[in-house]
Amino acid sequence: QVQLVESGGGLVQPGGSLRLSCAFSGRIFSMYSMRWYRQAPGKERELVAGITSGGSINYADSVKGRFTISRDNAKSALYLQMNSLKPEDTAVYYCNAYRANWAYWGQGTQVTVSP
Repeated sequence: QVQLVESGGGLVQPGGSLRLSCAFSGRIFSMYSMRWYRQAPGKERELVAGITSGGSINYADSVKGRFTISRDNAKSALYLQMNSLKPEDTAVYYCNAYRANWAYWGQGTQVTVSP
């Protein structure tokens, strides 16, 4: 069973930066494609960024040029570097792992962008 644990969230001022981490365990990390999602209060969960097992990357238009997704297969870890944060980036951020018909979620980490 895959387990995902996010960390790195917190309160940051507009224009600031945060780095989220997701620790993966239970299976072979390199075989899984990974995504970051977020969910703001009263809104649907949305895809922020994804990186496949082969290293292909995609971003939501709203975060392009500001966020960077990366993975370290040796450490079984996923990262999201978030720069130039805006109040509209405030949300709970979730790590997602998927392979074939299987998908797993972490418990989420809160990111709040406020003066």
